[in-house]
Amino acid sequence: MEFFEDWPQYFEVAINWSDRLLAGLWTTVQLTLFGGILAFLIAVTLGLLAGSPNRWMRIPARILIEFFRGISLVVLLFWLMFVLPQIWMRNPDLPLRDLVYNTFLLGVIALGLNYGAYGAEAVRASLTTVASGQWEATTALSMSWPHKMRRVIFPQAWALMLPSLSNLWIHLLKGSAIAYIMPFVSDFTAELNQLRRPTDIWFSHAFIGLVVYFILALILTLFMQTLEARAKHKLGRGPSLKEILSPAPKAIPSEAPATARNTESTNMAGPGAPAKSPSEGGAR
Repeated sequence: MEFFEDWPQYFEVAINWSDRLLAGLWTTVQLTLFGGILAFLIAVTLGLLAGSPNRWMRIPARILIEFFRGISLVVLLFWLMFVLPQIWMRNPDLPLRDLVYNTFLLGVIALGLNYGAYGAEAVRASLTTVASGQWEATTALSMSWPHKMRRVIFPQAWALMLPSLSNLWIHLLKGSAIAYIMPFVSDFTAELNQLRRPTDIWFSHAFIGLVVYFILALILTLFMQTLEARAKHKLGRGPSLKEILSPAPKAIPSEAPATARNTESTNMAGPGAPAKSPSEGGAR
């Protein structure tokens, strides 16, 4: 119990630091949301291009996917922050100068590119898991590639790719903690590093950081599970959100239909036994 003796005063310090912690938390939420949206757009775009029958679209998409999947997030972030601005330093007349020096935007781009490449592979794999009969039907109807994707294939693949995209969004949330190394960006992890000085690392990171990141991950998980349930219900593969959230249990029929009872009695009598008529059963 000696380990927790100083924790009451640590809570007082955390309350005094609440404004800074909330500001850092809001930065982390923004990185997660904007990075997740960018990663989703990149994943869908590259995933559809990678599954295209046109090799002039498929091969460049595969190269981009493998490149951004293979590069480390830290290396990509350092390249965007320190290498890319060198181009504008040597050519001051180039446009978008302010955007290149916006470290928060560079963090969002790094997260979107890295996790979007992983998501693109999930999108492409989900397209291939759609039943072959659906692909054959679109071919028989002479649908173009964009038409079949929009009307038939992608709506079915959407429900299949959501679990993988949910996991990637959780990883992106945890990966956003790398932003503490970025200048002028104080995310939640950066504020936890500052809180560690008047308290200790067990209180700041192993307690406050663990609880807050777990709650954020839980919120993202519930949101993605809601989308997955909605997508499956539209395809007729599961209950609706109203049925899932309803506290009332599903109604169970009080008695089986007469045909089901007759079939059950026939099966119990055996396949070779003759069926009894209602009058015969009543006489006995």
